[in-house]
Amino acid sequence: MKALMISAIVTTTLMGASLIDEAKTAGLKPIPANAKALEKLTSNSKNPTTAAKVELGKMLYFEPRLSKSGLISCNTCHNLAIGGTDGMAAAIGHKWTANPHHLSSPTVYNAVFYSQQFWDGRSPHLEDQAQGPIQAGPEMAAPKDFVEGVVNSIPAYVNAFKKAYGKDVKVTFEKVADTIAVFERTLVTPSRYDDFLNGKKNALSKAEQKGLKTFIDKGCATCHNDIALGGTMNAFNVTGQYKHMNVGDFKGDANGMVRVPTLRNVTETAPYFHNGQIATLNEAIKEMGRIQLGANLSDTETAEIETFLKALEGKKPTIVYPMLPASTAKTPKVDVINN
Repeated sequence: MKALMISAIVTTTLMGASLIDEAKTAGLKPIPANAKALEKLTSNSKNPTTAAKVELGKMLYFEPRLSKSGLISCNTCHNLAIGGTDGMAAAIGHKWTANPHHLSSPTVYNAVFYSQQFWDGRSPHLEDQAQGPIQAGPEMAAPKDFVEGVVNSIPAYVNAFKKAYGKDVKVTFEKVADTIAVFERTLVTPSRYDDFLNGKKNALSKAEQKGLKTFIDKGCATCHNDIALGGTMNAFNVTGQYKHMNVGDFKGDANGMVRVPTLRNVTETAPYFHNGQIATLNEAIKEMGRIQLGANLSDTETAEIETFLKALEGKKPTIVYPMLPASTAKTPKVDVINN
């Protein structure tokens, strides 16, 4: 009996080691366990991360007065309490406007690992991406000068910018977006999957390892790879047409390419696909197999992959909701009814 137990442990360990190598060969990469290595990956050399910037960026991320209505913040659509998204099939913005292209809000968690931002990949990094939703009419609908007026009218914010960037800083719209991006770069969620790829062979159960093996063998890692298990541009409707393609008018970028969504914390980011038309992970896996891989995944294969994907639920950073400074007589007033 003892010999059998030792043999089983050795077999499991060897299988885990082999699977780690196979995963890395397939293009899968873990979040680094080393803090300095992670910081090197997540920091922008042109916009270095500091504690002061992160704290100010968090305040601005939760700041509804950056929107024209005074009601919508970044956290409205990218809610950090519920997976970094809003759970809506189409994002809802200014004046309860649904996204005109029927696009859902992607999660902000681990977005720092994406090579491009937005569903059509039009932004190269988070600093650029942060400028878009604030100005977009169906989202926060706030012009640059409005945002600058809000921040510069509040002494506590002006002082916080001086602390973060130096006393001669000019608080511009771009600087506001840059600071939000610094905070977003900290929203990384390492999981047991990362422990496994970093060499802890028993971090995943046998069933989860089996699911990872199926995920690789069926070709899912062709698109869902690297650290984010997504985040790069790829062709869509490769071997079949998505059954809800008629909902909204989104067709990808000029070449029909779509930014691959991350699979990290995917259990928390339903509904699925760009237009949020699939409610369950099981159905999403089957549909992806059909339209991207030309595979009619069996119920067993689908369940195996789903078991693995559940292991991608990561540890969220602790976020303490910030207390925001009071408006002043100079703070731009909002008119919810007419604006």
